[in-house]
Amino acid sequence: MAFLPDESRSLPPPPLLNKGSMWLGFAGWMTALIDNAFNQRPIFRAGIHRQILLATLGCFVGYQLVKRTEYMHAKVDRELFEYIRHHPVDFNSSTG
Repeated sequence: MAFLPDESRSLPPPPLLNKGSMWLGFAGWMTALIDNAFNQRPIFRAGIHRQILLATLGCFVGYQLVKRTEYMHAKVDRELFEYIRHHPVDFNSSTG
């Protein structure tokens, strides 16, 4: 994807059906249904191709957003562990 650096390729991919892809897929499908309702067409029967397209688009965008989120969290974790490794005195667990 265009907004992920190459170093994100080392991470395992998220599952295809995750919370983000399902929610945005559902939102895309509902967008098509609402469009049918506003234009006074049969809500479920009209524009099946549009419903499938918007649901698929929502799933794709949701998957990419989850992928980016996991990369950002991994990057923060890596930076924190690197800081801890360079400053072990600040994180001594035997103090008390």
